[in-house]
Amino acid sequence: MFQDTRPAELGADGQPDAWGEFRVGHPGEVLALLRQLRDGTHPVNLNAPDGHALTTTLWAVDDTRERLNFSVDARRTDLDAIVEADELLAVAYLDSVKLQFELPGVTLVRSAQTAALQTGMPREMFRFQRRNAYRVRTLERTSPTAHLRHPSIPDMMLSLRVIDISIGGCALFVPHEVPPLQPGTRVEGARIELDIDTGLALGLQLQHVSAITPGQRGTRIGCEWVDMNPAAERALQRYIDQTQKRRRLMVLD
Repeated sequence: MFQDTRPAELGADGQPDAWGEFRVGHPGEVLALLRQLRDGTHPVNLNAPDGHALTTTLWAVDDTRERLNFSVDARRTDLDAIVEADELLAVAYLDSVKLQFELPGVTLVRSAQTAALQTGMPREMFRFQRRNAYRVRTLERTSPTAHLRHPSIPDMMLSLRVIDISIGGCALFVPHEVPPLQPGTRVEGARIELDIDTGLALGLQLQHVSAITPGQRGTRIGCEWVDMNPAAERALQRYIDQTQKRRRLMVLD
């Protein structure tokens, strides 16, 4: 087996930096990534140390004053917990790349008609390539269903349609009437019914929320599988292969 002989990146203390290959520290690169988030109106998940979370979008980048402005609804009852945090952990996605960065100095700015969360600029970011797994869009007539308890309301059982699926995770459709599912939450004891004969019992790590196409009242939440056993993984791979073949046949017809 070949060994990786490349020198490890060093941290400020002169020791190998385990996160060096993921770290983005040049101010120009950080600014460019923030502008991509702003221009694409990509969802950004803001997470406070006490567990409170908020999904928002970045609408202004002031690199002169080194300030960021995020859109918020000032009527949210949990907004105070976000504002009172000394620092927020932000998580966002640009296509196949996950961005993670800390935001200092949180304040709420109000005007006559709007409100915004204002923070300082991050000094660095971490850029992770998402898992390279083939993802298929499910067939709506036979779409798998995820059965799980609402993480914040244990007495509420949810049955959510699986929008797309891969060997690494899935995306669920959350109707507008369902209380929000918070990114970063781990759900134990979920069951995914792939078809009438096949079900998977596993956990889910809720990752990120995004908008659904106009006309559909709900949101899309990406999930990562947790504690999947080999038998479940084989069943899932068979389902993905079969769905891919069916979609090809639909195109030929």
